Amino acid sequence: MDPLDILTNLSMVTPHFQAIFNADERKVIGYEVLGRIKTDEGWASLGPFFRDSTIPDEYRLEVDDLVVRKALDYWLEVDTSPYIFINRNTDLLMKDHGESLLELLKVYQEKGFPLDHLVLEITEHEFTGEIERLNHLLTYYRTYGIKIAVDNVGNGAGNLDRIGLIAPDILKVDLHMLRKTNGLASYQDVLYSLSLLARKIGAALLYEEIETMYQLQYAWRNGGRYYQGFYLQSPTESFVEEYLLKAKLKQEIQHFIEHEKKKIQNIYHLSFTIQQAVQKSLQKDKKDSKGDDLIKMISNDLSAYSFRIYICDEDGFQQSANHIKAKNGWELLPTYYDKNWSWRPYFLENIMKMKLEGRGILSDLYSDIETGDMIRTFSYPIDQHQFLFIDLTYEYLYEQNAIF
Repeated sequence: MDPLDILTNLSMVTPHFQAIFNADERKVIGYEVLGRIKTDEGWASLGPFFRDSTIPDEYRLEVDDLVVRKALDYWLEVDTSPYIFINRNTDLLMKDHGESLLELLKVYQEKGFPLDHLVLEITEHEFTGEIERLNHLLTYYRTYGIKIAVDNVGNGAGNLDRIGLIAPDILKVDLHMLRKTNGLASYQDVLYSLSLLARKIGAALLYEEIETMYQLQYAWRNGGRYYQGFYLQSPTESFVEEYLLKAKLKQEIQHFIEHEKKKIQNIYHLSFTIQQAVQKSLQKDKKDSKGDDLIKMISNDLSAYSFRIYICDEDGFQQSANHIKAKNGWELLPTYYDKNWSWRPYFLENIMKMKLEGRGILSDLYSDIETGDMIRTFSYPIDQHQFLFIDLTYEYLYEQNAIF
């Protein structure tokens, strides 16, 4: 739409509300406020208007404030008290150091709207100023009970250090790319990293743009406390019934739980099977042997599912060559001798677990640096000083339903 058509028809500007559901109670806990304008063709989004930097700032702020006021007026009229999520362009917010927005909110606080029910959504990577100044403002907002959400996390433009500095209450993760890439493993790894970040900084994860059951399952499986998207509820002119999807979400989450339990059971069964095979091979092939001699004795027993075997000591120094399965048998790569792997995540922790518990450990799924394949590694304590590492082939993992 032409910006002038919007500015001359402000009476047609109306907030719409997109419901946000939580995982634990499966109910609507809040709404994101979205600007809409009534046209002859129906409702049109004001998103392009707000994102158009060629439009003077004061015009965009005027319309944005109007949408917020109408949304809060509606909140005061209804009997429920959900959270209200409002978006604000960070550069526009910092024009007056956030004073105009805060004054607007204080007016509604006096009318009965509790500011601890307001969530301010910002897109961190859009901010062009000094992040410390923005963080100072957000910290000040928090003294009023206002919660902070960082939007569009996971689109590749955000800086994790800046997000960590802001320490938002909520991270909004856009799942649109997950559908666009058909679940591309690299993108899933990015989202997994964000779930770890959220846990470290104490933020709740809100997955948005959920348009399929698969995306909802992914959000649930990866620590999502809140869910939003057209699969659940389209934006509406009014609030919806609080427990609108309680039965549906319970049924779907129950399905997710059963699916996850089966996968976990597969992993435990796989780990147990390999441990039994390794123990049998070691008992048969002279457990007192060390390094390359030991691997030569047991490699044929492990050939059905392994493509690389090596031994490390408790500090991560490799005590053997890399034994690589080739067409004509196993080949040795002696250049790996004495390399140290203690820098790998969880390496030393897993060594200590094996020493204390006396059993093997199956790693999570990861991309092998050398082959690029998705693999798992089974590590096993030969004794208190030698630890066997067996890299499992993708084909074997696929057969065992262990690719997830």
